[in-house]
Amino acid sequence: MRIVVGITGATGTVYGITLVRELTRAGVETHLVLSRRAKQIMEMETEYQPGDLEKIAAVTYGAEDLTAPVASGSFRHGGMVIAPCDMQTLAALAVGLAHNLITRAADVTLKEKRPLILLARETPLHEIHLENMLKLARAGAIIMPPTPAFYHRPTTITDLVMQTTGRVMELLAIKSNAVF
Repeated sequence: MRIVVGITGATGTVYGITLVRELTRAGVETHLVLSRRAKQIMEMETEYQPGDLEKIAAVTYGAEDLTAPVASGSFRHGGMVIAPCDMQTLAALAVGLAHNLITRAADVTLKEKRPLILLARETPLHEIHLENMLKLARAGAIIMPPTPAFYHRPTTITDLVMQTTGRVMELLAIKSNAVF
């Protein structure tokens, strides 16, 4: 199975990092696209450098490479996750603007009726954010803000991130050891 993962310029790059790592552990072929801003935020928020994550993913593409295989509907995959998904990317998707590889791959995922999961990162949300989310949900996207759960009694940030990662993997029908 192949999964496309986009990481955009919102806080929470740890969600995308953890997802790529866990998908790889599960034997999934991951196709990664990092935005320029995601690389900057990753370095600010985590111990990871973009090159570290690129070594974990099966294939990595430049965010401006609209000739990459994931930009085409003929590239078969089991779904795409944007983690985190900033509001700029979400808005672009809501209006069909495929201006970079993340938005193009997501647009293709929607048109091909494959799972598209958006870990929308913004708070508070205003009416335009909510309208864009509704528009995308109606088009088939799964809007999944990474809201922490506490019923499993997490004791670390990793516990919280893994719970969200496990839910994402479940939505993609991929077995995970995460508690959720």
